[in-house]
Amino acid sequence: MRYRVKICGLTDPRQAAAAAEAGADAIGLVFHPRSRRAVSVEQGAAIAAALPPFVSVVGLFVDPAPEEVERVLRGCSLDLLQFHGREEARFCERFGLRYLKAIAMGDATDPRREMEAHPAARGFLLDSHAGGKMGGSGERFDWGRIPGPLDRPWLLAGGLDPGNVAGALAVTRPFGVDVSSGVEAAPGQKDPRLVREFVNMVRQVERE
Repeated sequence: MRYRVKICGLTDPRQAAAAAEAGADAIGLVFHPRSRRAVSVEQGAAIAAALPPFVSVVGLFVDPAPEEVERVLRGCSLDLLQFHGREEARFCERFGLRYLKAIAMGDATDPRREMEAHPAARGFLLDSHAGGKMGGSGERFDWGRIPGPLDRPWLLAGGLDPGNVAGALAVTRPFGVDVSSGVEAAPGQKDPRLVREFVNMVRQVERE
């Protein structure tokens, strides 16, 4: 089984290129202004332009106004949208792009209900944040609360790092993993060494 790896919260084109070189399948750009990892449309465009082919660019939003998403899309080429708030399916679908929906496992949510409410979503993130927040705290939730197997593609997020991702994969068997603070030297500043270690641990699990 091949696990997809998404590195989220990138703010620098060189670090994004390094993440792609390390083997990341996707990178995440945060367009939520209250985040310590937020980027402008111009920054996002520069980061996206630094990536090689076949690395997906995902734009993250938290309960945005539709005009906010449209403004980003006019200036930055995104492959997927990622919604971390309480957005309903009709809102997520209106932009004509594939989207991921984050599920706030910090709310003790049954992810199956949220999956049913978003039939057009291409995938989901099970994250440790609570409703109205966006993750990136470095905290994990109790993986034993994940009902399985889930019949939709989903990524595990929240509190992952190179030291625990192998164990997380062994316990949860997701479609992929999403990491932000676990590979950082500082908020928004990815450590290339930690990114490589994270991706290498995932690939090692695949070979075992």
